[in-house]
Amino acid sequence: MAKQMLIDAIRGKRTPRAPWVPYAGVHSAFVINEPADKFLRDPQLLAKGVVETAKKYKADGIPLVFDLSVEAEAMGLELKYWKDNVPSVQSHPLADKTVAEAGLKVPGPNDGRYPVLFEAARIAKPQLDEIDCALMGLAIGPLTLGSHLAGVRIFTDVVKNKERAHQVLRFCADVVEKSAEMYCDMGCDIIAIVDPVASQIKKETFKEFVHPYCQAAIATIHRKGKTSSFFICGDATKVLEAVCQIGTHGFAIDEQLNMNFVRDLALKYKVGFGGNLKLTLALSLGILSPREDAIVSLAAGGTQGYVFAPG
Repeated sequence: MAKQMLIDAIRGKRTPRAPWVPYAGVHSAFVINEPADKFLRDPQLLAKGVVETAKKYKADGIPLVFDLSVEAEAMGLELKYWKDNVPSVQSHPLADKTVAEAGLKVPGPNDGRYPVLFEAARIAKPQLDEIDCALMGLAIGPLTLGSHLAGVRIFTDVVKNKERAHQVLRFCADVVEKSAEMYCDMGCDIIAIVDPVASQIKKETFKEFVHPYCQAAIATIHRKGKTSSFFICGDATKVLEAVCQIGTHGFAIDEQLNMNFVRDLALKYKVGFGGNLKLTLALSLGILSPREDAIVSLAAGGTQGYVFAPG
């Protein structure tokens, strides 16, 4: 029931309670006392960490991995690994080259760490099913992938060199679609397109450079019979209505947004919404009481399409 309740909430339906999703990421490595750099490249450890974290926090759903460098690494970009964090992208081949000049190809299941993820999912999925916990696949969003490939210039190109920005993001759309398809094939119940930097642009720019380049991935997720979501970070107030209109079953936000505003928009568009436990102020710094913060979020979110999760 818990897994189905999460799926129902993301799809905007009323649920008996708000389902709970810890976006554990490399915290799962900490749970099993392993360094993140080793954990992310070992399918046995990755599966063990995800399952143990789901059990520890009594999760209704949990991501297989929360690492937005997976697609970039699979295309040959240089990464720097860390023992206590996700890898960071070090090279930006489209900063001064076209896709053809850089020789970039859409990655497949045998590229980069995808074999690790397929094997980890194979191990973890039946164990998560036993505890009625959904497995979530997180594919990078087009603008965030564009920033990996082209560096910071993508943010000026969407204003000053739109033709080049569209060329980069058309390629990114193909990668996002393939990534989403692979997470479906891994057996993930829910697929999210994660585009944290999409909050840094105007609503009109979002509609021109993010919305169209998510459509193929969303169509693939739905064709595969999976549940879709769109994750965004930062103060996404100015683009949130466009997020509601992007076509996914639901979306998730971070701690900077007002939950009443988020809830009302989600209800207006009949989509699910997730957040808003304060990752920084409550969970990391303890400036706010995590318990009181959770109560406030749960009260604001209600039980109509709401998923309780860190912001």
